[in-house]
Amino acid sequence: MKKLIYALLFVLVAVSAQAQQAKYVFYFIGDGMGVNQVNGTEMFQAELQGRIGVEPLLFTQFPVATMATTFSATNSVTDSAAAGTALSTGQKTYNSAIAVDEQKNPIESIAEKAKKAGRRVGVTTSVSVDHATPAVFYAHQPNRKMYYEIACDLPKAGFDFYAGGGFLSPHTTYDKKEAPSIFPMFDQAGYTLARGVDEYKAKAATAKKMILIQKEDKDQSCLPYAIDRKADDLTLAQITESAVDFLTKGNNKGFFLMVEGGKIDWACHSNDAATVFKEVKDMDNAVRVAYDFYKKHPKETLIVITADHETGGIALGTGAYALNLKALQYQASSIDQLSGRISELRKSKGNKVTWEEMKAFLADQMGFWKELPITWEQERMLHDEFEESFVNNKVKFAESLYSKDEPMAECAKKVMAQIAMLSWASGGHSAGYVPVFAIGAGSQLFGEKIDNTDIPKRIMKAAGYK
Repeated sequence: MKKLIYALLFVLVAVSAQAQQAKYVFYFIGDGMGVNQVNGTEMFQAELQGRIGVEPLLFTQFPVATMATTFSATNSVTDSAAAGTALSTGQKTYNSAIAVDEQKNPIESIAEKAKKAGRRVGVTTSVSVDHATPAVFYAHQPNRKMYYEIACDLPKAGFDFYAGGGFLSPHTTYDKKEAPSIFPMFDQAGYTLARGVDEYKAKAATAKKMILIQKEDKDQSCLPYAIDRKADDLTLAQITESAVDFLTKGNNKGFFLMVEGGKIDWACHSNDAATVFKEVKDMDNAVRVAYDFYKKHPKETLIVITADHETGGIALGTGAYALNLKALQYQASSIDQLSGRISELRKSKGNKVTWEEMKAFLADQMGFWKELPITWEQERMLHDEFEESFVNNKVKFAESLYSKDEPMAECAKKVMAQIAMLSWASGGHSAGYVPVFAIGAGSQLFGEKIDNTDIPKRIMKAAGYK
């Protein structure tokens, strides 16, 4: 009788353990999204409602919240490749490494372990599919700039679903040699290519494996910023919806899905606060897709949100014990797009733009004078830059990692930062803590302050990957 009781208890414990295992894993990575990028977004949203405080994002309301360190094996300030490798493999490495150790040996990623465990696997991003963060989940290369070589690793991994803007170097190797196009390779490996969400919907039912990218007339390096988005642009939320749809069709054995909000980092490199906050909100919209899925499968789903590093060292406040984030609502586009419009204005006028025309342009695009009072000093900053780049025709573009902007756009951005009362430490990464949020099966494993290498290890424990 005792043996029977013990056997029944063993079965109950086993069943209970199995029920708590994460069959479905969502792993969101906000590239460059430090604590203040999240806090700033919530405070910006509150100010838009006419109050001081925070208007919470969905993911900040998850029951488990902590923070993680991000240093690489070779430097206190990491790059996305080393940080991504830590988040994908649980192991530190050198800056620029794509899922290889310091001796350049491949390290198995959590996505590869999920595939071995019988799960379907998706790797998605708002930038290019061969960019550092998505790459560390499926590729193994010594340098993040080996875009062609990284793309060639994609079919080798054999994952079920990939999505992003496109590919940066589809037929040119790292050493600048012409090579066979990657697209026939994908086709031979059994991948169906869909350009845009409509094409995905038309092809998904019969596809065994899928690669979803933007339409051919769109920028293949990334999705547009949320602030610049047009009606027919692919979105991160649509990518997430498509991934869930594809990974759950047919014989559903569970899945592992990585979703990167990659352009948070790009906007931070440009020190473009309005664009940053809207990118964080945009990733939260993608998280909502996962959360809706979680509500249907609460005992089997784990959602984890984190970042690879902080970018820019954004400070919410410039010493006056005040913030004016609501001013950012009048910025009509990213600074990248503002720069392009200034270049178009310059060209259309044969560089004969008047100061009154420039004032009207900035009033329309940034709200200066029309919605936002401008001090004498700020107007002088703008006018001096106008004199230099339009009257004297001395145009020195401001360069950040992912953009090259007209000096007039750069000056307007600095004035907006003054009005909003925020500042930036640099145009690069920092060693600041990044947030970690979790909900669902295994979320109790995330609690105390951790290192980024702990995150994939705990996900693997929650999901039962070996």
